[in-house]
Amino acid sequence: MAKTGLVVLVLAIALGVSCVSSYNKLVGLGQAVDGQWAQVENAYQRRADLVPNLVETVKGAAKFEQGTLTAVTEARAKVGQVSAQATEKITQDPEALKRFEQAQAGLGSALSRLLVVSESYPQLKATQNFRDLQVQLEGTENRIAVERMRFNESAQAFNTARNRFPTVVMAGMFGRRFAEKAYFKAQDGAATAPQVHF
Repeated sequence: MAKTGLVVLVLAIALGVSCVSSYNKLVGLGQAVDGQWAQVENAYQRRADLVPNLVETVKGAAKFEQGTLTAVTEARAKVGQVSAQATEKITQDPEALKRFEQAQAGLGSALSRLLVVSESYPQLKATQNFRDLQVQLEGTENRIAVERMRFNESAQAFNTARNRFPTVVMAGMFGRRFAEKAYFKAQDGAATAPQVHF
């Protein structure tokens, strides 16, 4: 009888140690996801911070399309609204991440239109400030892509650890605390190459 009690005690201790280890691992991986999300936000914030300077520089060009400038300004405002609402639990809410992505895609699209329209203004393209802002925007877009990739990698590491047995059982006991992390996904239509006409 004492032997059975000892075996049960050893199994209980082993199970307890396993649960504590799994819990701590998920906490660490969850913090890594949140830290990487902060880097994604940082890259997007850099782009948003460049927009007012770009708009002011472009305003100086004579007869520049006001509708294009308005679209960029409105898209930046929408990004600010979505960012403030979504960032708290965005790593655990796929819908919040989707809204964030849509707002950012709107700003990216508006900026692309602005840069395309600016091609019709040689005096604007000749401005050093405008060229510098273009270079900074291109660099920022590259940073955004890298940070999104790193975020997806950290989310994958968390989700893989979370879904392995027996950690998945322990994670389930804590409800939303260890919910799967959402991933950035390609925007609708990204798989279709744009058509170029000459």
